[in-house]
Amino acid sequence: MSFPTTPSEDKKDGLASSSPEVHERQILGYVDEADSVDDATVAFANLVDEEKDHDIKLRTMGWKKAAILLFGEQVCLAIMAQSWSFSVLGWGPAMVTTILSGVFFWITSYTMWRFIMKHPHCRDICDIGYLLFGKSRIAYELSGLMLVCNNVLLIGFHVLTAAKIFNTLTDHSLCTVSFSVIGTVIGIVFSLPRTLNHVSMMSVVSAIAMAIAILLFLIFAGIESNPALGYGGEWPTLGPVKTYGLPKAGTTFVEIMVAVLNITFLWVPQLLFPSFIAEMKRPQDFPKALSALAIASFVLFIVPAAIGFALLGQYSTAPAFGSLQETYKKASFAFAIVPTIIIGVIYSNVTAKYIYRRIMGNSPHQHRNTVKGWAPWVLLDVAIWGISFIFASIIPSMGDFLGLIGALFDSFFGFIFWGVAYYHLHKGNYFNGPLRSANTVFHVLTIAVGLFLLGPGLYASVEAIKLDYSGATRPAFSCNNLAL
Repeated sequence: MSFPTTPSEDKKDGLASSSPEVHERQILGYVDEADSVDDATVAFANLVDEEKDHDIKLRTMGWKKAAILLFGEQVCLAIMAQSWSFSVLGWGPAMVTTILSGVFFWITSYTMWRFIMKHPHCRDICDIGYLLFGKSRIAYELSGLMLVCNNVLLIGFHVLTAAKIFNTLTDHSLCTVSFSVIGTVIGIVFSLPRTLNHVSMMSVVSAIAMAIAILLFLIFAGIESNPALGYGGEWPTLGPVKTYGLPKAGTTFVEIMVAVLNITFLWVPQLLFPSFIAEMKRPQDFPKALSALAIASFVLFIVPAAIGFALLGQYSTAPAFGSLQETYKKASFAFAIVPTIIIGVIYSNVTAKYIYRRIMGNSPHQHRNTVKGWAPWVLLDVAIWGISFIFASIIPSMGDFLGLIGALFDSFFGFIFWGVAYYHLHKGNYFNGPLRSANTVFHVLTIAVGLFLLGPGLYASVEAIKLDYSGATRPAFSCNNLAL
């Protein structure tokens, strides 16, 4: 992407065209910001209107489809790791961490939306990063690098998870690498649609499948006579199931921080939100979708975790399916394959769009059903999933590396970015009344939390990796059985 060095006078009713060249100027600040909701509404209407002659229209989602997409991305296998976090932290710290993380998520996501309403031409997190940090090309490129690294590793994690599910269900009937290839090919096929509007339909199936998996887990955990095993050994090595209010004696700082990160990063999907908003017909309706997501997330992130910890106690594993007896484990874990693939597809779509726009520049083919328009998109999908497959195959513990990536990137995308966005939104007017003052203090705390995750959180992630590497590790491109 080339960045212009001089302002352009090429404007249309105060709002420039959405072609890639002019979009650069818009993000570079050559187009006036929206001074009000009405101005933003006009800007968004113009952006929708500019797509009327395109074969492939991006701004097509209503708030309900956006909510479905958000929900599909949020209802993921990571929910089933929360019982383990509760078992490390105990009831009190785990509940406080979960609730506070949810509050930070809801308020910072609203701040993000208000920032986008101020800058209607933002299309992804990279545009926002550019505007937040001094309109710097370096900030734009670093945001893009973080976006790609974060998403590719997350997709790799989903490839590895798919292989783990197949291993579990088939009693390791094939080499693990073969199962990873199967998951990768399925992901490529489902990633072919170029709009999130189509992907949102897949999210419905994904959310339903994950909901069934969670429900079955809760039923089976309740009716089985005892858990099968925990990280300390098989039943009854760790004694009868018990729960506790605080971390058990001997729990280390690294264990506590990894459990906190496990909860916190479940609440940090804002990296994708700007890309979702950019495909809404009326982005001003995003708070409706956000509210629906936040309310549902509080239920999904607390209830299964609490019930799972109550029933499994110190035998809780991550994911919690691993604590169930064999038949129950397979019956519930099977449904997790759908969200595992579909959520990878969502991350792939956002990543591919960012790179696709950089490749296509001002070519009209990016909006057309032509060979020149589709060929780069298909190749990008293959490349993204292919690289993710390689990471899934060569990194011994993807979970640890995702903790590392989360500490490095989610500390910015989930916290620091939105504290800085608040600074820009209310510059010079931070203490105008009690409500504004409280909001200002909250966003200062948001930056502080982000820095804490970036500091001690990063330290804990590195230490966890060291501990895993001190023992036996899975060889690259291994056929080892990864079944739960």
